[in-house]
Parts: sequence; C-alpha cells; structure tokens
Amino acid sequence: MRRRSFFKWFGLLSVTAMFTGGGYRAVKTNTNPYYQGPKSDHFDGLQFFNPNGYPAKGFGKVLKWWLSSRPKWPKSFPSPYQDHPPARVMGQQLRVSYVGHASILIQTAGLNILLDPVWSDRVSPVGFAGPKRVNKPGIDLADLPPIDVVLISHNHYDHLDTKTIGKLVADHDPLIVVPLGNDTIIRRKHFKARTIARDWGQRVELGNGVTVTLEPTHHWSARGTTDRRNALWAAFVLQGPSGTIYHVGDTGFHDGVNYRAIAKKYGEVRLAILPFGAFEPRDFMKAQHQNPDEAVQGHLLCNAKQTLGHHWGTFQLTNESIEDQLNHLALARNKYAVPEEEFRALRPGQFWDVPA
Repeated sequence: MRRRSFFKWFGLLSVTAMFTGGGYRAVKTNTNPYYQGPKSDHFDGLQFFNPNGYPAKGFGKVLKWWLSSRPKWPKSFPSPYQDHPPARVMGQQLRVSYVGHASILIQTAGLNILLDPVWSDRVSPVGFAGPKRVNKPGIDLADLPPIDVVLISHNHYDHLDTKTIGKLVADHDPLIVVPLGNDTIIRRKHFKARTIARDWGQRVELGNGVTVTLEPTHHWSARGTTDRRNALWAAFVLQGPSGTIYHVGDTGFHDGVNYRAIAKKYGEVRLAILPFGAFEPRDFMKAQHQNPDEAVQGHLLCNAKQTLGHHWGTFQLTNESIEDQLNHLALARNKYAVPEEEFRALRPGQFWDVPA
C-alpha cells in the first residue's frame, strides 16, 4: 500500500506540471530560467500567457481531482499495426504515420519531420512513476528513416521527452524547432542539439521549399512546480510543395479563435493534426485541452480538407476511458456531418497517404 501511494504522489507531480499554472493570474516566479527577452502581447517580461485566456485551476483543485476516483485504463492496449516507413517521400506526396499520443512522423517533399517525439515508457519527471504507456510506439526507433527536422510544441513531459531527443540527436542530428525558451531545456541535457527557438508568427526555412511558422495555441508550460509558463507553447504551420499542414500539440478551444485566424491567414489546409483526448472532467480541462466536439469544430473552422486526430489511447492523463475518446469523436463527426475518412484517429503504427 505504501509503495502504491508513493507512486501515486509521483504521478501527481507530473500531472501538476501539466494542469496548473496556465492562467495569467497564476502565482509568478521571480526568475525565468529559460528565456529573457522583450515584453509582448503574450510575454510580460517574466512569464508567457494566453491573451484573453481562461484562468487555470489551482493546485488544491488539481490535488482533489487527482485523488478522486477515475476510470482505469487497461494496463495493455496493444495496436495490431507496426509501421516501417520508407526512406523518403518526394514532391507533393504526403505520408503521415502515427507513433502514439502526440508523436507523429510526417514525410513529404523529401523531408522527414517528427512531431513531439516520445518513445519513453512514462511521461513524468521520473522514470519509475507517472502516466505509463499502454502500447508500444508505432515505429521502432531503429526503423525510423533519416530524421531531418523535429518540431516540439511545448515542454510538458508528454510532448518534450529529453531521453528520446538524446537518441535522435545521436542517431540523426536533426534540426529541432521549438517555441521560445524550450531550446534551453533541450541544450541543458544535450548541448550538441541543433535547436532554433522562435516566437509566434516567426518562420523557419526547413529546406526543399518547406517552411514552418509558429502560431498561437491556448495552453501553457511547466517541467516542475517553479517554472510555470517560463517557456512558450505553439502550433506549427508547414508550407511547401504538398500544401499547408497545421499541427496543434495541445490547446483549449476558446471559441475557436485560433482556428479562425489560421483559415484567414493561410486559406485551405490540406491536413490538420489536432488533439481530441485528455478532456475530462470538462470544467477542469477546457482551458487547456479541447474535447472531440471542439476538435471537429476546429477541423471545420480552420478550413481543413483532412484531419488526423491525436492525443488519445497511449497515456492516461485524465478521466475519460479509451473507449470514451473514440465514442465521443464518432458522435462529434456525426453531429457536424464530417465523414470518418475526413477526420481520422489512427492506432499506433498505422499510416495514411493523405489525398492531394
């Protein structure tokens, strides 16, 4: 019993980093260990914030939620698929492979791009406790093609995994593009990593005619209890021969304001990659995680022709069951008359040759 309680408290440490401190009125730290720069409409000189964002829940409410009864996922939820991607996909072709949770491989225009790569067994400050993977990654690390670019949306442990980053740096030496401040976190662990940190609205040339622009999301960041919102979070818009790809790692819906902005700025989106899991209890999670209904609305609002849903079925972070995630997505697709082939949720190891 003591051992179980010990692990439960370490689990609380990891979810506290993910689910508190996002509101602008959260308690501020006295220093920023990751970034120093000029003030802006989303940086007050010390912390980043969501303009007009919802305030986050405090630690007391996180504790009450974490100690309450929650549906238990199965210890194992294996996928029947395992991908062995090609070395390259050229020109306007677009191939996406679902590794699991928010980790996705994009292949297009001769580039191999990894999104939020996490191959570790747990998403936690420690390796022996915290949310544990219930299925193995859909691509073995040894089966990855040469990785040219890594995009990391923010520094929560289920998106920025320094152990995986270290393996990618050693084996592939990719260019790592991150929002402001996250480069410091990576280089402290892996000083040889080639990182580029950018603000919302800034663009990076990736080669082969492909660019990536960082765009706003409604979320926040933390690796522990003293670095609330000291590093920025962002979505990514890739543009190149295959059209426009819009990737969101995590976001609250916030009346769809960011989706409308994407449609206005970029026009048609060939592929959106949107989260739809980790959404219950709703009053607690809505500031940072959209639910399936909001994800399908986002698909429509950002003018996406196709959408890949993610952030489901790998790590249990919140209260919904694995079945709830897919069931709610099916209800949302039906509600908004979106065909299943237009908004897909793949299992780890499945890939998708996205139509032109």
